[in-house]
Amino acid sequence: MSRFSESVRKYEKLCDQNDIPAETVMAYLVEISQRERYNLYANFNEEMPPELEAEFDAGMKRILNDEPMAHVLGYSWFYGYKMIVNGDVLIPRVETEELCAQILARIDEFFPDYETIECADIGTGSGAIAIAVSLEEPKVRMRATDISEEALQTARKNAEINGAEIEFTAGDMLEPLIEKGVKLDILISNPPYIPADEQMEKSVVDFEPHVALFGGSDGLYFYRKIFAGCRRLLKEKAFMAFEMGWDQRERMSRLVEEMLPEAEYEIVRDMNGKDRMLFVYFNLNRKDS
Repeated sequence: MSRFSESVRKYEKLCDQNDIPAETVMAYLVEISQRERYNLYANFNEEMPPELEAEFDAGMKRILNDEPMAHVLGYSWFYGYKMIVNGDVLIPRVETEELCAQILARIDEFFPDYETIECADIGTGSGAIAIAVSLEEPKVRMRATDISEEALQTARKNAEINGAEIEFTAGDMLEPLIEKGVKLDILISNPPYIPADEQMEKSVVDFEPHVALFGGSDGLYFYRKIFAGCRRLLKEKAFMAFEMGWDQRERMSRLVEEMLPEAEYEIVRDMNGKDRMLFVYFNLNRKDS
């Protein structure tokens, strides 16, 4: 048997040698230690219990083979909520939590007196955005679409385990909601926005669904689809919220101005100072404008 400290140092060294962030080791060990109710920090210089050591070794072997830690665990944390993840859905990113926070702030700004706020998450994947926004803002009535039935199965499970009431519909982007005659106050989407020829990390390309990653030759294919049909879904006063690539500001600005000339828009930076969020406003007066 190994001591906790010995195992951590061994795997941190192996991670460094394999270009994997060394902090992954402690992050993984903390998760499985908490689950098995071992007090990791109080016993860091003690020997690891055999069953925990076996699980830790098996999991780190997979991580060292570039498998995402979230897949090894079977879940990821997003906005404080536990989300099942697998090969059918994109693993929720920390940057996307910022999108949720920005959406919630704008709900307070634009719709403070609304009893019900009609909202939809297009291309919902794991359901993370839809679940977080609907649970954080009880006035939201959330719908979510995805073209992948497998992704929707995961999203439904996540909604169930987190106690979120969401209407899920299978279909291509906006089409299921247009067919139902839905009218929205807020349209949200974190669509695939990576250009088809962009080089990605092996752990992403090998383990995450390509349909959720790549957005055509310039990364803007799905934004064009949404911009083309959004007025059929949106109420007179409404806004749209998107995640976007950090290097797409100029292309995205041109696209909004060409396809939605009547709208106002802003591109918002994340905590790292990168352009990562797009908000498009229809007939809404911004307090800081």
